[in-house]
Amino acid sequence: MVKILVAGFSGSMGQQVLQLIEKTPEFELVAVYAPQASEKDRARYNLKETVKIYSHLEEIERQADVWVDFTTPTAVYENVSFALEHGMAPVVGTTGLTDEQVQTLQALAQTKGLGGLVAPNFGMSAVLLMKFAKEAAKYFPDVEIIEMHHADKKDAPSGTALSTAKEIAKNRLPHHQGAPTEVETLANVRGGDYQGIKLHSVRLPGYVAHEQVLFGGKGEALTIRQDSFERSSFMGGVKVALEKVLELDQLVVGLENIL
Repeated sequence: MVKILVAGFSGSMGQQVLQLIEKTPEFELVAVYAPQASEKDRARYNLKETVKIYSHLEEIERQADVWVDFTTPTAVYENVSFALEHGMAPVVGTTGLTDEQVQTLQALAQTKGLGGLVAPNFGMSAVLLMKFAKEAAKYFPDVEIIEMHHADKKDAPSGTALSTAKEIAKNRLPHHQGAPTEVETLANVRGGDYQGIKLHSVRLPGYVAHEQVLFGGKGEALTIRQDSFERSSFMGGVKVALEKVLELDQLVVGLENIL
């Protein structure tokens, strides 16, 4: 039985995780955390009387084996640090961690003898998109990324898009794309830049999570696209993570590395 604490339980993804735990016999929800949480949430989210509800980190007692984090970019680093310090293996779906923060957390996990997973995306289609895009970059070094998400997403670019760019960069020499004398007549219209790879973020109601990677070559083009239409599509990856995280001996980045 894997005992789980869900941080960010009241959010859209947090609620999906609660449903996953409820229908999986080998998982047990022992606690939930959110800054605005209160005892009123017990009935609202159908939480059992045995589930502890926390609204402050310092109140949390270690009852869980695993800390699941779907919170906010501004809170995730502190949350995961707390989890590791208190002996809980983190499964992190919150984006916004910097490379330096991830390295610090990995060092902390090693010190504590814990494993964990930080995944920019738990959707299988997104994981495969990153894998295919990395391979394609060997043959198409000119590439741009467009990611499209719901209007409430707090960070841009998405963690998935940034991870995609990092994977592509492993197979691509950094170089400038477009005309050497290119001029932006509207600031930032060419998007963000990661080692010469342009990233564009779209935020609109009606969208969930979508990404396309556009490769261009002489006389031809290649587009790789993935679409997540429902948040429930991420739960297959979350389930795998929860099943395997206690077997890990380090903090791993990327769902593809535990599949």
